[in-house]
Amino acid sequence: MNTLIAIIGLGVLCLLFEIFNLRKAIVPITIIGLLAVLGLTISEFNSTQSYYNNMIIVSKFSTVFSSLFIVLTIFLVALGHNFYENHQSKISDFIAIKVFLLAGAVAMVSFGNLAMFFLGIEVLSISLYILAASDRMNLKSNEAGMKYFLMGSFASGIILFGICLIYGAMGSFDVTEISELSQSAELPIWFPIGIVLLTIGMLFKVAAVPFHFWAPDVYEGSPALTTALMSTLAKVVAMATLYKLLYVMNADISEAFKTIVVVISMASMTVGNIMALRQTNVKRMLAFSGISHAGFMLMTLLSLSTSAGSLLYYASAYSLSGIAAFSVILYVCKNRDNEDVVNFHGLGKTNPLLAAILTAALLSMAGIPIFAGFFAKLVLFNQTIQAGYLPLVIVAVVNSIISVGYYFKLILAMYTKEPNEERKGTPVIIYAVAVIAIVLNIALGLFPSFVLDLLG
Repeated sequence: MNTLIAIIGLGVLCLLFEIFNLRKAIVPITIIGLLAVLGLTISEFNSTQSYYNNMIIVSKFSTVFSSLFIVLTIFLVALGHNFYENHQSKISDFIAIKVFLLAGAVAMVSFGNLAMFFLGIEVLSISLYILAASDRMNLKSNEAGMKYFLMGSFASGIILFGICLIYGAMGSFDVTEISELSQSAELPIWFPIGIVLLTIGMLFKVAAVPFHFWAPDVYEGSPALTTALMSTLAKVVAMATLYKLLYVMNADISEAFKTIVVVISMASMTVGNIMALRQTNVKRMLAFSGISHAGFMLMTLLSLSTSAGSLLYYASAYSLSGIAAFSVILYVCKNRDNEDVVNFHGLGKTNPLLAAILTAALLSMAGIPIFAGFFAKLVLFNQTIQAGYLPLVIVAVVNSIISVGYYFKLILAMYTKEPNEERKGTPVIIYAVAVIAIVLNIALGLFPSFVLDLLG
């Protein structure tokens, strides 16, 4: 709860800086504030407490995922220093929205009441709608914001309907009470229907097949930094929340439900990878790649009691490699009309360090050693085999091989093509974020137990 209050206070402070004409101090002070909030969050690691009549529950799960979200937000805020320097709107608006979005993310993994869960998801969603359409003079950004708003509102309606059915069946929004009541012999039919509707709504937020159609257009049309946020922070928040929803309400996942999860997981991996092979726009390619990774993360729902650590590890590996990749994309595609692969021609010659970082990030996403992405998939596959789903793992391995095709298309463009033009000097912050993110990714690959044991 202290974490949530501190984040909201920091967001208000960002807005006040604009009033006092302290624009240059907004980014550095926000980063310092987020580091302080991170320390506050870590200090609560071993405590389990509830606040405001169980509306917020602080636990190991909420603490470690909140820490991951804060780290990702620090990277995204740092990248905003250069990204918004020539923007028509005030930088304080963008930074404050990202901080408030973080508050929604923390609420989504800390809820003890379905009302708080819905409040968190709406704070996060509305922030994303605004950021997607924030480039007001760009028709693609306007289109992306409208598409995301319409589809997101529809998904929120499904989630709200599911919450209503659960309340009608149980007579409570409190997840502890719902968990206890769900163990009774006879459950109203509205309860499983409510769980299914909640799951459908969250699958939209994760962009899993067949609820993925919005992702490529929204990713392509949104400003690049917003796409980075959607691809990393927003996706892992939605996945962690879906996991917690099914776990804390003691949803007895039937074999039929697990079969549906397996089918959606296979479809997400396969459709995502096959469609990514055909893309020439890097943001669309990473959108379909994200759909594929959502399929991998859905595998954790097949063993809810034991897979929290593997979900945290996979989310950390994927999001850190995504931050590193988008740091390079922001540099290469700044002041350009598109993010096509042709823009990356010859990057290995003009900027070897950034080319190496992007290569490492893509190799991690593909699941190549020594990067964390390889070990994350290894842990996930081992856990899924133990749960008795070998065919799913075989499909996942095949899809990992397929993904190498489109990742290497971008890598080959950087190292085998001649540069189109000379690129200007690289901002130090781009180097800093990209290097730190990929070093953390490699460190997680070398020491996986550091993360896996947190929720073991």
